[in-house]
Amino acid sequence: MIVKVVNKSKHQLPEYQTESSAGLDLRANIEDKITLKPLQRALVPTGLFMELAQGHEAQIRPRSGLAYKHGITVLNSPGTIDADYRGEIKILLVNLSEEEFVIEDGERVAQMVIAKHEQIQWLPVDTLEDSTRSAGGFGSTGKK
Repeated sequence: MIVKVVNKSKHQLPEYQTESSAGLDLRANIEDKITLKPLQRALVPTGLFMELAQGHEAQIRPRSGLAYKHGITVLNSPGTIDADYRGEIKILLVNLSEEEFVIEDGERVAQMVIAKHEQIQWLPVDTLEDSTRSAGGFGSTGKK
């Protein structure tokens, strides 16, 4: 898939890190360091603008290393960028640790996965077909 992109950052375009990677690492494009205190959130610019094809979205997801080692995650995970959005891609990060975390320019702060999606039309009905799970939810599977 070809995606049109405008790169106003000082960094190279995101690349897949391995041949089987699903996500592209997105880098912070900032003039000054951002210090995230515990439970603080920040909108981190990337300097990237893109044009996705209709029927696709970009999902913004946390980087596992930042989440595990530092408690840094994407707050609205996964975040969705719709195909008709043309503004700058920005990453909403939150610090869930008990220590400050400093974001440097060029640091890989999130990953982006492109996915197809469908739009639905509702069909109002009075009942739904039964299933094995039925209305069980929130930890109901696996219980005996």
